[in-house]
Parts: sequence; C-alpha cells; structure tokens
Amino acid sequence: MRCRVGLSLLLLASAEALKKGRAAAKGPPPPPLGSGAVATAPRGGVDVALLAYFFFWYLGNYYYNITNKLALKAAGGSKGFPMTIASLQLGVGVVYALFAWVAPDLRTPPSLSLDDVIKMFPVSFCSMMAHCASVFALSAGAVSFGQIVKAAEPAFAAVLSTFIYGRPISTAKWLCLIPVIGGVIIASVKELDFAVSALVSASAANLFAAFKGNENKKLMTTPGLKERLGTVGNQFAITTILSFVMSIPLMIFTEGKKFGDFVEVLKTTPAVLNNLILSGLYFYGYNELATMTIKKTNAITQSVANTAKRVIIIIGVALVLGESLPMAKLVGSAICIGGVFLYSVIDQLLA
Repeated sequence: MRCRVGLSLLLLASAEALKKGRAAAKGPPPPPLGSGAVATAPRGGVDVALLAYFFFWYLGNYYYNITNKLALKAAGGSKGFPMTIASLQLGVGVVYALFAWVAPDLRTPPSLSLDDVIKMFPVSFCSMMAHCASVFALSAGAVSFGQIVKAAEPAFAAVLSTFIYGRPISTAKWLCLIPVIGGVIIASVKELDFAVSALVSASAANLFAAFKGNENKKLMTTPGLKERLGTVGNQFAITTILSFVMSIPLMIFTEGKKFGDFVEVLKTTPAVLNNLILSGLYFYGYNELATMTIKKTNAITQSVANTAKRVIIIIGVALVLGESLPMAKLVGSAICIGGVFLYSVIDQLLA
C-alpha cells in the first residue's frame, strides 16, 4: 500500500516536471525544470519546488530498491529471472514514456533524424548494461552491499576518463579514490550476504555507468541535438526505449529457455507481477526526476545530494528488508561514501 502511494506521488511529481519542461520549450523564463539553468531560491525564501524534486527523487529511488528486491526474491533470486525482470522493467518505462508523448499537454515528442537515433546507440547500450548488471547484483546479494559497491563508480570513471577518453583527472582526485576502494573492501570483509557474483555484477554496472557518462558527453556535442530532443525528459525517454530493445536479445540469450517458467511465476505469484510493474515505474520516474533535478543545481549540490541518497538507501532499505548491518559494513560504507563526496568536490576546494 505504501509503495503504491509513493508511486502515485512520484508520478504526479514527474508529470508536473514534464509540463514545466514543455513550457520551457515554448516560452522564456522563469527557468523551468529541465531547462539546464542553475536553480536559485526566491529572494528571501526557499525554492520549495526544488526541495520537492529532491524528495521525490529520493522517494522513488528508495521504493525502487525495495520493490526491485521483492520482485527478484519472489522470482527466485539470482537463480530465477533477473535478466527478464531487468528487461521488463525497462519495458514498463517505455510504456510510460509513450504515454507521456500522447497525453495532452504532458510532453512534446522530439524531432529526431535516423542519424540522431543511431548516435544515441552507445549511450543506450551502456545504460542497458548498467541496469541489467545492477539488477543481477541486487538479486545475488544484499541491496545495501550492492549500493556500497556501486558508490565506487568514480574509480571506474577516473580510469576510463584518463586512459580511454583522454580526459585526465587531478592528482587530488586519484588520492580520493583510496578511501573509496578501501571502504568497499572493509564493507565486504564482514558482509554476511557476500557473493562474488554480486561484487562482480555491481562492478560491471559501475563500468558501464562510467562508459555511459563519457559517451553522453560525446553525444551532447552533436550540433543541434539538444534542440531536436527538446527536453531532458525526451532524451531519457529515447534512451530507455533503445535500452529496452537492446535488452531483449540479452534476455533471450540468458533466460530465453526459461521464459515459459517466468510466465507461470507471473500467473501464480502476484508479488512478482506487482513489484515488477512498480519497480519499473519507480525506476523510470526517479531517474527522470534525478536528471531534471541535477540540471537545476550546481556541482556541489549534486555531490551532496548523491551522497545523502546513498546513505538513505543503504540504511533505509537494509532496515526495511532486514539485511545485516554489522559495524564493519557501516564503517566501510561511511568511508566509501565520504571518499566519493570528497572526490566530487576536491577540485573546487583546492581551486
């Protein structure tokens, strides 16, 4: 019941964000959600709208992790149908994205050429792989442990940025990776639900997420692409649609022979179907709101927000799902997340 209430609030917030994004394409300021402008609070007051977007971003992420884990657990965990569930979660997002385009006054579809769509393939592929690897990691181990490992994404981003994309990072940032990696190691030592497959899958999710970030930077240098997409919401919608299409061959290759069994599970286990749909909607909603919210804030605010989000998810979800939180895990997560935050702001602090 609480999950459904949370979903209703999240979708309402997302719909409001979409309307404001559409208004941005039609008219001048005030800078709306998704416009790319840095948000400033009204003089002498608080930007209530921005606080609401942060709240619903966190709420969606929180409930996604819970409903995703419940769906995976009810379907048999890592030995069940994690890739099928991951693919269908993207499919649920596709349905919502298409609805947003056909619903009156919600979102104007983009005007893309075939060449534009093809250029979005690398980002979409990396997004799909990051999602699928993350879902498998969460099926194999505790959500809290998966989130701790995923917090180490900057380490992967640093290596890729320096050695593949030719964008080296500062020495200070490299030093900040020591507590990030050290924190993951400390958290792993006393992890009661430790599984090598969870560690490897979460690391793979980090790798593809880092590739996605770099590919997205390349993509957005395409002349006129931002204007043809129209809004950040459209960009995320197209990426989700392409990711879903690309996930189907992976789903067939890994679990295609078991699809009949999965259909039976859907028919006989309501927890799988209900949580699959809910997790798909939460995943799409919170990611779209996160993207739009980040566009309204500066780098420091983003770093604080992402750090706070990790803490809330790791502790909150662990408590709800009854996962272990030994002292070593808490200390390791604190060191890791602290290192990630420092990594995000160190260059500004030393400037």
